[in-house]
Parts: sequence; structure tokens; C-alpha cells
Amino acid sequence: MSVGGRRRPTHTPLSVHARIVEAMPRDFHRPTQFPSAAFEAFQGGDDPATVNRIAHESAAALVARVKHDPQPEILDRLVSFSDEHGIDVVAELWARAAPHTLPGALWRIYLVRAVIRQAPEEVTYLFDRGVETSTTIDPIVAGAPTPATPAEVLALADLLLRGVFDGDFAVALERGAAFCRLASAGATTVADEQDSIGSDLASTLTRRALRLSELGVDLTACAALWRDGSLD
Repeated sequence: MSVGGRRRPTHTPLSVHARIVEAMPRDFHRPTQFPSAAFEAFQGGDDPATVNRIAHESAAALVARVKHDPQPEILDRLVSFSDEHGIDVVAELWARAAPHTLPGALWRIYLVRAVIRQAPEEVTYLFDRGVETSTTIDPIVAGAPTPATPAEVLALADLLLRGVFDGDFAVALERGAAFCRLASAGATTVADEQDSIGSDLASTLTRRALRLSELGVDLTACAALWRDGSLD
């Protein structure tokens, strides 16, 4: 069946859940490849209540399972999962969950890592510019060296995601939020500079700053809910 001229993918949130779980059983079977282009067609394809239920159940089961038995090879699989299969696979499972929920938090921390990995030099530059103007403890909370190199920011991206599973969940989210706020501040600063010379980049950077700021707000809220025992 096609949707908008595209064939509807046969994958469902349940099948995606199974694939992520496949990344961490005892024998570590390799999940099959999923075409990233399928996500757009998938978006309208399932009952929202079912999608929401699977998102929450899968997120809770995954976090509980890994925290109970944080084997290094399992953690490595989870950190690199979106590199191997695409961020769209993670999006299928959790992106439509409400922002201030466990699946919403997991989606956003995976998304932060994906943003960094897609353009490490650019994101590092924005982060460093944000650190330059920061008057808060965010540079300390984020935990990246200042000034940072792209390699150091890439390493931080992995640490943030790994910390969700084998560290303090709230601290990992707060570090991610601090990073987003600093990169957002840097994007705003550079946008203002570009605007002063009439560059078209100003509007692009402004939109990026807004999105990073929103990610920071959501991750901060999720961290507070986790500490209260009410992030589900």
C-alpha cells in the first residue's frame, strides 16, 4: 500500500522495538537494515494509542534492562545503534512520544548525538562561541573541554548517551541540556554577526538556535521528572 506516492513500510513501532532489543540479547544478533526513507511514509501509519503504548513500554524495558546488567558490549551497541541503522529507526519508536516522557527523553538524547555527529566541526564552533559568552555553570555541567575540538565533542556525544544507560540518568540529561544551551547561545551570537553583514545564514542559524534551545528545555524538564520518580 502506498501513502502519498510512496509504499507504506511494513515496519511498525513493535517491529522497531524488537530490532533495538535485538541489539542487546546474549548472542547479539545483527538486526536487518531498515531504509531510512521509510520514516516519512510511516508517520501516519499506525494507531496513535498503540504507538504511544509501545514507545513507553519499550523505553522503560530498555532502560531497566541495561541498568540491571550494563555489559560493555550492550552499551556499545546502544550507543552506535543509530550510526549503523540511521536515526530514523530510533525516531520511529520514540519521536512521537510527548517531550517530557521517558521515550521523549531517549529520543532527544539520541537526537543531540546525531546532530553532533552530522556536523562536528560546526557544532563544536557554535559550542565554543556559546562558552565564550556564558555567564552560567553550563560549561562545567556539559563537561566538554573549553575550547573543545571536534573529536572531544564527538566523545562527549557518546558519553551523554552512554550515561543515560550506565550512569545517573538525570545527570546525563542535564549535561545534554547544558550542551544544547551553549550551542544555542553560540548559534545566536553567530546569527547576529551574520545578520549585521546581511548574510542569508542568519535565519538558518536563528532557527538552529531555537531548536537547540528547545532541546535544552525538554532535557532539563525530563531530568527533573526523573529525579522526582515521575518520568515515564
